[in-house]
Amino acid sequence: MTTIAPPGTVRVLAAPGHRHDEILTPAALDFVGRLVEAFASRRLDLLKERRRQVLRLAAGTPLDFPMVTSAVRDDPRWRVAPPAPGLTDRRVEITGPPDRRMTVNALNSGAQVWMADFEDATAPLWDNVVGGQLNLLDAIERRIDFTTPEGREYRLGERLATIVVRPRGWHLDEEHLEYGGRPVPAALVDFGLYFFHCARRQLDAGHGPYFSLPKLENRYEARLWNDVFLLAQELLDIPRGTVRATVLIETITAAFEMEEILYELREHGAGLNAGRWDYLFSLIKTFGHRTDFLLPDRAKVTMSAPFLRAYTELLVRTCHKRGAHAIGGMAAQVPGRDPVANEAAFATVRLDKEREAEDGFDGSWVAHPALVPVCREVFDGVLGDRPHQLDRTRDDVEVGPADLLSVRRISGPPTPDGVRTNVAVAVRYFAAWLRGQGAVALDGLMEDAATAEIARVQLWQWLRHRVIERGTVLELLDAEIDAVGAEYPWAPVEEIRALFERGALQGELPQFFTPDAYTRHLVRRAGGEA
Repeated sequence: MTTIAPPGTVRVLAAPGHRHDEILTPAALDFVGRLVEAFASRRLDLLKERRRQVLRLAAGTPLDFPMVTSAVRDDPRWRVAPPAPGLTDRRVEITGPPDRRMTVNALNSGAQVWMADFEDATAPLWDNVVGGQLNLLDAIERRIDFTTPEGREYRLGERLATIVVRPRGWHLDEEHLEYGGRPVPAALVDFGLYFFHCARRQLDAGHGPYFSLPKLENRYEARLWNDVFLLAQELLDIPRGTVRATVLIETITAAFEMEEILYELREHGAGLNAGRWDYLFSLIKTFGHRTDFLLPDRAKVTMSAPFLRAYTELLVRTCHKRGAHAIGGMAAQVPGRDPVANEAAFATVRLDKEREAEDGFDGSWVAHPALVPVCREVFDGVLGDRPHQLDRTRDDVEVGPADLLSVRRISGPPTPDGVRTNVAVAVRYFAAWLRGQGAVALDGLMEDAATAEIARVQLWQWLRHRVIERGTVLELLDAEIDAVGAEYPWAPVEEIRALFERGALQGELPQFFTPDAYTRHLVRRAGGEA
């Protein structure tokens, strides 16, 4: 018998899980429902505008800084909110999924900030989504300590990193929750559940509810988040302006509206982050139909490339002009057992962080606790006892539209090894993602959804421009699928193959692999599969 929920309530469509009732309380679901009622329609309108923008750019409309917001950019008076407690010094930030082990390790890592990632580093299985919320709540309550069956102990130390939560992007739905007959926007689920359970607790602990906002494409999407913050604070009687948000500039369109995005969020703004991998993904999928945007192997597209230098320097200048922190890109190296390889990896990270610190960034990201001391040493050398370098306004930086799009200077065909690597990364990541693992170490690098996206869109771009042969990709795909099947006999190889073919081999490029793959493969509802 189907239960008909009254209007204005969120229905849980998934089977009950261990301790899920502690997170999915009636009051918490009602709070999420209030957010959905207020903002779901606007979110759909913004997603429609994204599709219109794709068509405009494909038709040749040039990207430029918006003329209608020139007054915002030219006004020297406005600033974002001052740094909130726990976010004044952000020289090292570690990122990773909010699973139980990562939660303890990240909080103990010695980094100033832990970005708990419900987005690119989390495969959105329902248990991962609710379990991540439980882990955050348990960590704040200091009841997360545990011992593995093998006897390894995980205990929180005294000095813990500040928690910043990254909810899923506006483009994703959470199909295990329903409101008004439709799936609930995943962003409002991740934000709403954490805010409901932890905002007051974080305030009582001397911090606050802090967020990292992914995949924004324009100022209107930032305005929507700001309005979400305002309503959430009002509903729970949290002082206005308590929320702080750092925005990842990881789409090419957002790079042209950095100041406008900070302006929309200025009451709750904390900074901008150079989301380098998603930025490359966005650039390729936006201009992949053009031969002058043909990028070589990912390994050859370093942060010294002119268009990436323009992007990062503009980000620092924009942030410091407005009193916001500029946070550098991800160091994805994962140390292994080979000391020679580790030494080379640490040297690569050090050079990357030295460039960022010297350019004026106030901190940077790492994916592994072993990289925290490397990043901290570099930024200590530049910052000393100062918590940041907001005083470096980088007035010397002048970046125009052509600078952000100057890809031609490094454009070129891929190498056979680059093609092989992209096939391997996509297949191996899809295999991990389907079994519920959103971040996986492959060949010394921590790969997540962003790097899998780069791998598949590069393959699509190379095939479209016929710089590689479809037969070559299919041969590599067969070999990699066979290798995965031999290594993991239980792996759903046909699902992996289908995911790869839909994402990289179709004539029309899917904007993201995650929405369709989620619906097809990860949604499990009460009473059976989706």
